[in-house]
Amino acid sequence: MNIDCIENGYVIDHIKAGNAMEIYNILNLSLLECQVALITNAKSKKTGKKDIIKIGELIDLDLNKLAAIDPDITVNVVKNNKLIEKKKIEMPNEIVNVYKCMNPRCITSIEGDLDHVFVLVNGVYRCRYCETRIK
Repeated sequence: MNIDCIENGYVIDHIKAGNAMEIYNILNLSLLECQVALITNAKSKKTGKKDIIKIGELIDLDLNKLAAIDPDITVNVVKNNKLIEKKKIEMPNEIVNVYKCMNPRCITSIEGDLDHVFVLVNGVYRCRYCETRIK
């Protein structure tokens, strides 16, 4: 398989195998007009398999959303065909409107215009309003 290198953009690497489509959807990458490549089940020395996403343009990436999905992700920034930065991300203390609370009794299910806020508690995200865990 041959996937060209990118001149300017990002390589989101070390995604847990099977999570690339979730990231693609949460970051709304389908709305971009540049090239986006999803590579699933690539070989990984550390984990056996991983997913990779290549974005052929320097866009505004929400690193908090990425960290909420998979904190082991590495974001490589490429400019003029050269790797200029490797960003290791960390789980934020709070995420807003990345996921929806699945508890039907939660206030966010009743009040449609309320933000879905999740707070990091002992390495797990819980709804700020009802404390339901993200699965």
